[in-house]
Amino acid sequence: MMRNHRLALIFMVLGACDREEETPGGDEALAVKTGAPVSAITEAPDRTEAQWSLQRNGAGTELVLQDPTSARLMSFACASNERRLEINVPAFTTVGSEERLSFGSGGEVEALVADVHGDRQRGGVSAEGAVPSNLATLIGGSVSASYGAQFSGPHPAVPLTAAKAFVATCSKGAVEQPAKAGPTGQTVSPCLLQDGQPLKVQPLRAIGTEPFWGARIEGRCVTYSHPEDQEGTRVWTRYTATPHGGVWSGALGGHHFELRTRAAPGCSDGTSDKTYVVAVDLLVHGEKRKGCAEPS
Repeated sequence: MMRNHRLALIFMVLGACDREEETPGGDEALAVKTGAPVSAITEAPDRTEAQWSLQRNGAGTELVLQDPTSARLMSFACASNERRLEINVPAFTTVGSEERLSFGSGGEVEALVADVHGDRQRGGVSAEGAVPSNLATLIGGSVSASYGAQFSGPHPAVPLTAAKAFVATCSKGAVEQPAKAGPTGQTVSPCLLQDGQPLKVQPLRAIGTEPFWGARIEGRCVTYSHPEDQEGTRVWTRYTATPHGGVWSGALGGHHFELRTRAAPGCSDGTSDKTYVVAVDLLVHGEKRKGCAEPS
């Protein structure tokens, strides 16, 4: 009997020791170690991701994205009393033949004119242009930028308060492209305007197979579709005319988007006897595709 009492006493002591060594988990454990209130830990901002900040000075307003080490990843700036927007991406390197730097969010993309000599003050590549009327949409989600074959993003969305303040500052005197009227006095679609000037581009309808895809081209706008997105997603591009066709460059889903056309009578879609007058080379989501097009 005495032996059983001794064993029970030993187990009780061991159990008490185990309970004394247990400490709260998660945030409570961190609070115990640091001596800080639990609320001070659970409510602290996440510093592991890049963050946007709004900076103002006498020259204007700047929206800056910095990584946890305070290194700049991207910045937008609007100078005081000027109708210009500037973007800088320090990680980009200059390409002598590339004069367009595109940025945007989702399917909304805007192309600005890049300085092919680089930015000596901030590093990387900078580009500028008129403040777009849809600036709020362009920075309203995960922001990406592309320059030639170089990409930055997608980055975290700009906080709503900072985005509203920046857009409000930049929009003072911004060019409202949709309100621009053509020679007949009718309002011109923003798809038919580039750098404030009307675009004379023949509307096209393109189609490709293996895999199946389609595109409707109106000015600088390309509506790209595929079996999983039959209605299509509009891509705002930069249009460049070529001797035998044109190039539409932009970004889709954080990837470079490029559609090239060239005259090619007899182009076949590969699935029917129909022939087209235009051949198409498409780069989308890092994949190269081919197709044909005709006036729409």
